[in-house]
Amino acid sequence: MTLHTGRKPGLIALEDGRTFAGEGFGAEGVQTGELVFNTSMTGYQEILTDPSYHRQIVTMTVPHVGNTGINPEDVESDRVWVAGFVVHALSPVVSSWRAQRDLDGYLRDQGVIGVSEVATRALVRHIREQGAMRAAIAHGEAAIDESALVELARSSPDMNGWNLVDDVTCAEAYHWSERSNPDFYGVGVRDEQAPLIVAYDTGIKHNILRMMTDRGLRVTVIPARTTSQEVLGMHPAGVFLSNGPGDPAAVTHMIDNVRGLLGKTPIFGICLGHQILALALGGRTAKMRFGHRGGNQPVKNLLTGVVEISAHNHGFAVTPDSDLRGAEVTHINLNDNTIEGLRHVDLGAFSVQYHPEASPGPHDSLYLFDEFVRRVQDGSKAAI
Repeated sequence: MTLHTGRKPGLIALEDGRTFAGEGFGAEGVQTGELVFNTSMTGYQEILTDPSYHRQIVTMTVPHVGNTGINPEDVESDRVWVAGFVVHALSPVVSSWRAQRDLDGYLRDQGVIGVSEVATRALVRHIREQGAMRAAIAHGEAAIDESALVELARSSPDMNGWNLVDDVTCAEAYHWSERSNPDFYGVGVRDEQAPLIVAYDTGIKHNILRMMTDRGLRVTVIPARTTSQEVLGMHPAGVFLSNGPGDPAAVTHMIDNVRGLLGKTPIFGICLGHQILALALGGRTAKMRFGHRGGNQPVKNLLTGVVEISAHNHGFAVTPDSDLRGAEVTHINLNDNTIEGLRHVDLGAFSVQYHPEASPGPHDSLYLFDEFVRRVQDGSKAAI
């Protein structure tokens, strides 16, 4: 292809032999990962720093990316986690009063490869038809050898059976006190005597933590391998199970941890936490064809009949034939009937597959954090 910005070549090579050429930006080199797509119209910075995208190459369906630059407030963790970033057009101009730098330099400093000028509509259609697949992304001289990159993609690990939680969890426990920016959100009053929430970090996002501190809860974040006995020794008023990357069935230590907590404290899970809860209850999970990733998924609350437009990022789902041992399905995805929410009244646990904290995405589902507060305050028996 003809490079018209003076950049070096870029290439995405898929395990089925299909390749997509473009122009490189960010870091030079080669990386492998699972190629997926995200349909959000905004929020690329939050997507880049979401640990749930660890080992994934993310393609944005919105055609123009980078125009709002990068700022220190919108990150969802302390680093970029995506394995690569693919866009149709990289904005040559940054125009936002909050921006402190551009996307190109940010990815370069983070060691993450980007490719622009890609036919992303064709790429996304291919993934929708064939399913998410392993891929290699290259920027620079390595992008010239298409056949070598295809072979590299084919030899890279598959997401099935891959425990990635150990890569993203915190090394030691810490207390979280930051709340939302008062310029944009209402902020609750912090009380040092407020209920203590212990949050398992399997790839947790900052805005999830802010949603809890905004509501006056004290939050302690713990590594994923913290045992249920250690958690109960902290005397929590509730336990939170976070989002995260990889195959939930491979995170056996978390499944065991949750089994040890069921019925002993209120539990709220999001995304991977939802899947872990289902597995702890006796259910099953399976890899989806291309997953749900974006800020516009319609989810129906079966208890109220209300339809929520919601943010998603998951490639696995709880299977509809799962024996959940008394838990009921509370939410479904209206696009494909995927199970999107569960609750077990007797054990005081509930979860959703999607992301009520948004970042990026709509705020239709923030009520779930209020529900968690009610359960914590009254001993877990509140209804969704």
